[in-house]
Formats: sequence, C-alpha cells, structure tokens
Amino acid sequence: MTPMGKTIRTVTAGLCGTALAVALAAAPAQAGPATGTPAWEPKPTGTDVRFRGLAAVSRSSAWVAGSKGTVLRTSDGGRTWRNVSPPGAAELEFRDVEAFDGRRAVVLAIGEGESSRILRTDDGGESWTETFRNTDPRAFYDCVTFLDRRHGLAMSDPVDGRYRILSTADGGRTWEVLPSAGMPAALPGEAGFAASGQCLVGSGPRDVWLATGGGATARVLHSSDRGLNWTVAESTIPAGDPARGVFALAFRDRAHGIAVGGDYRTGQPSPRAAAVSRDGGRTWRQASTPPPAYRSGVAWLPHSRSAALAVGPTGTDLTTDGGRTWRTVDTGSYDTVDCAGGPGPGLGLGCWASGEKGRVARLER
Repeated sequence: MTPMGKTIRTVTAGLCGTALAVALAAAPAQAGPATGTPAWEPKPTGTDVRFRGLAAVSRSSAWVAGSKGTVLRTSDGGRTWRNVSPPGAAELEFRDVEAFDGRRAVVLAIGEGESSRILRTDDGGESWTETFRNTDPRAFYDCVTFLDRRHGLAMSDPVDGRYRILSTADGGRTWEVLPSAGMPAALPGEAGFAASGQCLVGSGPRDVWLATGGGATARVLHSSDRGLNWTVAESTIPAGDPARGVFALAFRDRAHGIAVGGDYRTGQPSPRAAAVSRDGGRTWRQASTPPPAYRSGVAWLPHSRSAALAVGPTGTDLTTDGGRTWRTVDTGSYDTVDCAGGPGPGLGLGCWASGEKGRVARLER
C-alpha cells in the first residue's frame, strides 16, 4: 500500500437490543440523558491518546488500547480508569484489544517488522507477556480476533502476494503462521486497515472474515476452518484508492454480516459506506440508505436480530433493519464501537465507543 494508504495505520443501562433500537431510532442527534433517550455519555479517561482498540466486557467493564502504548481498563462503568499499559511500550501503536473478561486480554501493536507485536495479560494488566513479535520486515499486522477463549487469529497485509494469518489455540499464549496455500492472491495495492480492530472478525467456533481496501475493489474474505482456507467476495463499498475500502465488519451469526468503510480522508465523499450480507459473506448488497460519510467501526446490538451501530469521525449511525437503512443519531467523533450483553435481554447490555483525544463513551438511557 502507498504512503497515503498507510497513514491511517501508522498515525492513526439495561435495555434489551430491540427496546434500545426503537428508542434510538426516535432519538434526535446529540440527545442527552436529560431527554430520557439513549445517547453516548462520555467517560473521561484523563488522556489525549487515540483509542482505536476497544473491548466491551459488560456494562461495567471495558478495555481500550491506543497510541503511545496505552491500555486502560474500567470495572465501574467508566467512572474511573486504570492505566495498565505494558512497561516499555510507549513507542508502540496498539490498534486492537480482545478481552476474555476483566482480567484476561490480548493487545495487538501494529507496524512494519518488529513494531507488530501481541501481548497478553492474565491479571488485569498488572503484568504483560509478549507472546508474538514479527521478525519479517515485509509483514504489517492489522487486527486480531478470537473465536473462543482458546482459538484466535491475527492478520497481516500481504506478504509474497497473500495475506498472512497467525493462529493460536491456547488463548494467545503462543502463535504460529498458517500455511498460505488456502489464501487467495491479493490484488495489487490491496491491504487491511488498522482503523478500529474490526478488519478481522469471527462468529462461532470456526468462521472468520477479513476486510480489505486499497485495491481495484474492496473485498471480504471468509474462512470456515479457522483460517486455513479462504473464499473471496467483492463488496459494494468503493475502493480503487489506497484510502478507500472496507474498514470494519460485524457478523451477528455465521450468515448475517455488515460491512462499513468508505474514504477516510477528511472531506472526501463516501457515497456507499455500508453493505450487508445474508449468506455468510458470499455476496454483498449495498445499503439502500447508507451512512452519510466514512465509517470505521460497526457492532450489532446484543439480543437484537436487526439493530446495529456504526461510528466514524463525523458521527454515529443506527440501523434497525439489519443494515439496509441507516440514520445518524449522534455527531460526535468515534473510531470504533463494541457491545457486550448479559445472559438475557436487559441484563447487563453495554455498548461502548472510543476514538481520538482520549474519547470513550458508553450508551446511556
């Protein structure tokens, strides 16, 4: 990917899902707690770093990871944040965090060569173990995802013309590079975007999807065997430029997915910034009413089959029909969004967003 395309990677309440979706759809943009409608409520972090990595554990617990090697976590709903950054990591750019609970998490640092690293904590960030350091100067890791507490994958931009996939079967304690024989060839100029920790996502025990941009078309790759073999499909999101493509994916099950993206450059139009799939990513259909601008993060609302949120520098959008139509419900800047649900509707639902200048917020009624 050209230097322009690398910019974004290197610089850069107790409601059930259905009730939340209905309330949000009726809410005006920038609604606040006083109006009785759900809205993002800032949870000050006391820092100005950019948090592109986010993991929602519950309504009370979340992790964020970002620039300057910063990792924070909260266990009281964002009232206070504990700085649990790994020692000596100030030069690293964390772009993804995957949390198993309030004490166990894995973070990914991006960059060329040895800048790409994976670290794990088992004690809430009191200590960290580096479990992977990239030694190939051609590799650049963008995202990591876990299918369960043991099995996870991480992806690098193409090496020798194919995306490189790391695999773990022990919760991120050890990693191995998977064979590339089952990976389709990358397009010229194609790569992933480390914008929100959502360029590689999974659903269920074996299915994983990879989002691309920068090439002639923006594509979504799918594996049903934990990364050994992949199929590829074109999305409807425009590419053809290093700054354009699919930036984030979300699958609520192995069939129903949403892709968001566009052109991340300020002021550039993104007329088809969302697409939907009902067949596990084999085909994609353009949203009939997409978000009005580039979006870098997307998440399904727990306990809902039709509601999801998409976020980006110019706002938050809501869909209540599975991604076909979107409505802007907030105009604040966020890079990523993640939701966690309790064991049933209304029990512990927590949706969080994070982004530039230390911004973190939780969805409030």
